Amino acid sequence: MTLIRHATPDDADAVTTLVRTAFAIYVPRLGGVEPWPMRLDYAGIIAEGQTWVAEEGSEVAGVVVLEDEADHLLLDVLAVSPGHQGSGVGRRLMALAEEQAGDRGFDEVRLFTNAVMTENLTYYPRRGYVETHRDEIQGFHRVHFSKALAG
Repeated sequence: MTLIRHATPDDADAVTTLVRTAFAIYVPRLGGVEPWPMRLDYAGIIAEGQTWVAEEGSEVAGVVVLEDEADHLLLDVLAVSPGHQGSGVGRRLMALAEEQAGDRGFDEVRLFTNAVMTENLTYYPRRGYVETHRDEIQGFHRVHFSKALAG
């Protein structure tokens, strides 16, 4: 059974390892460059209180980092360990993000992914997200998505 809970300081190492493992497949696609989620300080992010983990037994199987923006909730990082991909963990974490958005008074969740992360370009639309635009930041080609929440 999957338990979703706020991440605690004790989860920082597991979250860091999970993100690094989940995003490792993209390093070759990015010409050997690590995607930015692999370089974040998860101890610091967890301390800010915007991180949730999905647990399977005693194992951290997924993580989501959310960020309040002026007019929407940003789903900043979503990662599921390779051994749990396809099991519904990501879907549950995305549902949590949408619940959090509603609880915080937002009617929209936004996220972005890198264009080379082609799996995400079909995954997010299956979850009701619509591509809004594309841009380039420091050589990274980002694809932005948004989901309007029913009020």
